[in-house]
Amino acid sequence: MKMSHPALPEIAAATAAGGAAPDAGLGLLPVWKLSDLYAAKDAPEFVADMEKAGKLAVAFEDKWKGKLTEAATKTGAGGIGEALKEYEAMDDLIGKIGSFAGLTYFADTSSPANGKFYGDVQAKLTDMSAHLLFFALELNRVDDAVVDACMDRDPAAGHYRPWIVDLRKDKPFQLDDKLEQLFLEKSMTSAAAFNRLFDETMAELRFEIDGEKLPMEVALNMLQEPEPETRAKAAAALSKTFGENLRVFTLITNTLAKDKEISDRWRGFEDIADSRHLANRVEREVVDALAEAVAQAYPRLSHRYYAMKAKWLGMEQLNFWDRNAPLPETPNALIPWTDAKATVLDAYRGFAPEMADIAGRFFDEEWIDAPVRPGKAPGAFAHPVVPSAHPYVLVNYMGKPRDVMTLAHELGHGVHQVLAGGQGALMCQTPLTLAETASVFGEMLTFRALLEKTRDKRERKAMLAQKVEDMINTVVRQIAFYQFERKVHAARKEGELTAEQIGELWLSVQGESLGPAIKISEGYETWWTYIPHFIHSPFYVYAYAFGDCLVNSLYAVYQNAAPGFQDKYFDLLKAGGTKHHSELLKPFGLDATDPSFWSKGLSMIEGLIDELEALDRG
Repeated sequence: MKMSHPALPEIAAATAAGGAAPDAGLGLLPVWKLSDLYAAKDAPEFVADMEKAGKLAVAFEDKWKGKLTEAATKTGAGGIGEALKEYEAMDDLIGKIGSFAGLTYFADTSSPANGKFYGDVQAKLTDMSAHLLFFALELNRVDDAVVDACMDRDPAAGHYRPWIVDLRKDKPFQLDDKLEQLFLEKSMTSAAAFNRLFDETMAELRFEIDGEKLPMEVALNMLQEPEPETRAKAAAALSKTFGENLRVFTLITNTLAKDKEISDRWRGFEDIADSRHLANRVEREVVDALAEAVAQAYPRLSHRYYAMKAKWLGMEQLNFWDRNAPLPETPNALIPWTDAKATVLDAYRGFAPEMADIAGRFFDEEWIDAPVRPGKAPGAFAHPVVPSAHPYVLVNYMGKPRDVMTLAHELGHGVHQVLAGGQGALMCQTPLTLAETASVFGEMLTFRALLEKTRDKRERKAMLAQKVEDMINTVVRQIAFYQFERKVHAARKEGELTAEQIGELWLSVQGESLGPAIKISEGYETWWTYIPHFIHSPFYVYAYAFGDCLVNSLYAVYQNAAPGFQDKYFDLLKAGGTKHHSELLKPFGLDATDPSFWSKGLSMIEGLIDELEALDRG
């Protein structure tokens, strides 16, 4: 499929100022307005904030370093509450600066000027953060009883109780100040450098299909085209380019896995994923129970569904590139942007007008970047920025039904980020396990709203199939990714891995999760290379499965709930990072530590497959 792209200079201008980019068949696609943060990379306000942040960081260190034990005995001026308020203000300012640099870079990662700007800003922010590093470390060395008494006595300190309680969980894994500073400063030339290498390599990749060199998003999208030949050509092109760049991706993977192993060893983490569990504020046992429940369900979910799909497409086995192929019943027409917007907002409004009002601001105030273009970051994300500003959403919209669901997903994140912003910069961040709740719930609302309107049996079958596939991609595929990461990081402890070894680990988990109805042929062994989560956030992926199963259970409660569910749901979102998952789920009668919890979530996927089977028989 040919895509029309605006000229790069026009994109660069639109990205700074906001606006819209035309795309044939899709209408005007919005480009985000980063000028809400700063007018340009060299804007006087940006330069002034950089200078201000640097001075504040030095002044903060001079004022508070070595004095927190004494501050914990005071109330009001000179107390812990005052220190935390100043620390939070700096966190917000530094976050705003870093977000502007990052969003500018991800709008066009192929631009050398953007890369230099991003790298320079990151380096300066790391230097600033080195002056602030002492604060959390020193606060954790103050006796717990002294800090508890301070929070009870001083309302200013008590306000930050959830953050302080959360901080203490890191205490067993803290190093001394000098080592922590070394880890922080060296990150720029270790993990951060290899992350950037991955991003820039990915942005430069081109995939030749029928004589045309296409960016990855377009090539991947062709795997959802109805013509088998198109899908096969796209898969061949993807495998060829991944294979040609295998050496650099193998080096990146080996380096980052070793970097993480060094950090984990120094900090004393027992399991290779424990640092992620700590960051997510979720117990290892809960994640293990989720992974085990999903793996046990492979035959009932992915194996069963793909066998059905192979039959529908008249094949004994699906090729790996046919996994997301549309059914013959699937409408082929592209969905214009205005229709996608209306679909999502109407679904949100049906649940709660406030939810649609917040999501509507992303469209009205130019907080979304939608067109596919060379150099733009692949995939989709919602970036929270900081509470004093507002979130931004990036999608690569190509008019497919899945793109509408992606829009609903990212806007769910955006709504969550807006609502949680009231907690302030230190407490608005939601652990990843709960950060996927609003996004997956937004998808579910949109899907259910569309399904209710669909009376045609063939269209209903296509919609149900696509939803099942999305759920399999979110639950089964992500747990397979998690198991792959575990195998890679465990094997890396024994020595550097070759591309062939990594490919074998990849194929082992893919074969197990996808089942016998999927033919995994030559070329697929390189497809681990393009998954950004493995690079940017090791072991992030289980959060998707956690969120999907949680939302399935949550949606079942909603369907049978008395009035007031929406209020409880908004309370959950507004809590940000101030409460543990057990506390947030309790009002809904849900408990993620209960082994049967995951079975309930997985049963909803199984129920949709049952419905598909019934439609097929009927």
